[in-house]
Amino acid sequence: MNYLKFHDTYKEKTLFGRYITLDDIEPLLLQYNAEVIGRSVLEKPIYKYQIGTGKIKILMWSQMHGNESTTTKALFDLINFLHSTTSESQAFLKMFSFCMLPMLNPDGAKMYTRENANGVDLNRDAQHLSQPESQILRNVFNEFQPNYCYNLHDQRTIYGVADTGKTATISFLAPAYNENRDVNVVRLKAMSMIVAMNSTLQQFISNQVGRFDDSFNINCVGDTFQSLNVPTILFEAGHFAEDYDREKTRKYIFIALLSSFNYFCDNDIVSNENSEYLKIPQNNVVFYDIVYKNVKINYDGVEKIINFAVQYEEVLINKKILFEAKIAQIDNLENYFGHVVFDAKGEKYSDDHDNIPKIESKADFYIGKQNKFVNGLLSK
Repeated sequence: MNYLKFHDTYKEKTLFGRYITLDDIEPLLLQYNAEVIGRSVLEKPIYKYQIGTGKIKILMWSQMHGNESTTTKALFDLINFLHSTTSESQAFLKMFSFCMLPMLNPDGAKMYTRENANGVDLNRDAQHLSQPESQILRNVFNEFQPNYCYNLHDQRTIYGVADTGKTATISFLAPAYNENRDVNVVRLKAMSMIVAMNSTLQQFISNQVGRFDDSFNINCVGDTFQSLNVPTILFEAGHFAEDYDREKTRKYIFIALLSSFNYFCDNDIVSNENSEYLKIPQNNVVFYDIVYKNVKINYDGVEKIINFAVQYEEVLINKKILFEAKIAQIDNLENYFGHVVFDAKGEKYSDDHDNIPKIESKADFYIGKQNKFVNGLLSK
């Protein structure tokens, strides 16, 4: 399957960047006659889109966390592909019935927050079902009776693949279904799917696929659905070099989705893939956005060499996401990496305050006489 060509051809070009709201996707949903199945806390419509006539039923939902939009873009890329006349798309439509909720949390998407309008994390509401959005997802789950669930998320730039120094561009999890994190037939099916997707992704993002921590929390949707005997897969769309808009990452999510369906077509998913699944390196928090090394400062009259790191905060201003760089860590960086690294080579730090980097301060400073940094980056 020519995954790259398919994505280039069927990418939904009206969706771009990190700030994706209901206003962006609603025209597309109306075009495909998607169904309104309920409303959010702020009375925004929540849509369901179904396509395919196959016996294998796959439920997919994205933007359960409003500020996690990458997989929503990938879902619309997938929808475009499924509406194509390719032999591959037609085979998928005969084998599968897809049910998609492309934006479960439209209020959070508008406000660019993880939580919904009541300040509740929907991915911790799987048992109480206290929120209308949680109730909608559970109702769809009960009515559709899926054979598989795809729980689609984003993860922060802080995650790397173990201690390899490689960023975790995509991460997966076959959630636990009990406190002991036992492996049964249901969970094995999810693991087998992940192993297959990882095998494909290694051709494109070698050593950039991670395995998310499987600590059990019955309040999480994935853990709950797994405990209800439906194989569930958590997708985490992460960072790719210089891709803060997550446009390259959306492509790899699209590839992962297609490769999972392709695996169904070629395999009877009953094999024991536990050992191969566990070979996927675990996600670790090992990255900062920018690391500055060998920086000279004057501390109480004594010159010393330090390292420090900057992390971006995503801020919604005038319907755009701005990345505001703030100093996050000073020294203690032995086991950390930077997506960007600047070696000061012993040149001196200065700023417009007291010439010492401080945690949470804006990353506007000088290193040496010539190097001016604005919002963490070298000013040209």
